[in-house]
Amino acid sequence: MPNLHLFSSPGQNDIGYIVEACRPYLEGKADASIAYLPLASLYAERWQEYTENSFKGLARLEAVNAETMSLPEMEDIVRRASLIYIPGGNTFLLNHRLHISRLMIFLRRKVPAGLPVVAFSAGAILCGPNILTSRDINMIGTTYFDGLNATPFNFSPHYPQEQDAYGQSVRDDWLSDYHFFHDNPVIMLSDGAYIKVEGKKTTLASGEAWIWRKGQEKEKLEVGKLITFQENYYDRTTDAQR
Repeated sequence: MPNLHLFSSPGQNDIGYIVEACRPYLEGKADASIAYLPLASLYAERWQEYTENSFKGLARLEAVNAETMSLPEMEDIVRRASLIYIPGGNTFLLNHRLHISRLMIFLRRKVPAGLPVVAFSAGAILCGPNILTSRDINMIGTTYFDGLNATPFNFSPHYPQEQDAYGQSVRDDWLSDYHFFHDNPVIMLSDGAYIKVEGKKTTLASGEAWIWRKGQEKEKLEVGKLITFQENYYDRTTDAQR
């Protein structure tokens, strides 16, 4: 069953949220490694050293490069890893690279089987059934829109906080179009929000977030309270992904 740690933002002026979410899977392991998938960025090398230093003494970072690596090389990195870390950037670029390289097929087996995923922004959006609630520009012209499908919820990160009523109304107007064509709920995460998915259990661990179910008013989520989904989603998708 999926084991996801999803954030809107990576931390306060650093990637502290990410490091702390990863820590329980890495501490006490002699040679822990992280499968680092910075595929949402055209300039991932700029953040390589910074990210390596952030995890120094905790784990070794192994970066996946979908442009230069073979599929077996990328699969080996994921297979060795204690967890997958997927940072932000352009969601369409991220998804396109995963599909074109065919790494997505492998991830769709490993993630539902329980390999932990820690992700923010574009990485969080990727974990839903599709990436259509991304506000990024489809600059690459991809025709791949299916996500990891590790959870029934779509995600909309960087959602304006409660005091910004105008900002929320603008985003709500935009998101309302999604439910003309899709039935699954959308979880909107303000920066600082942390959604945890443990098998069939989804909760808001911290921060501000809302859920919008089709045909209903949006609802502010309570920290620690189970976020429900009406259909028997996990049994249905487990069979489909075998």
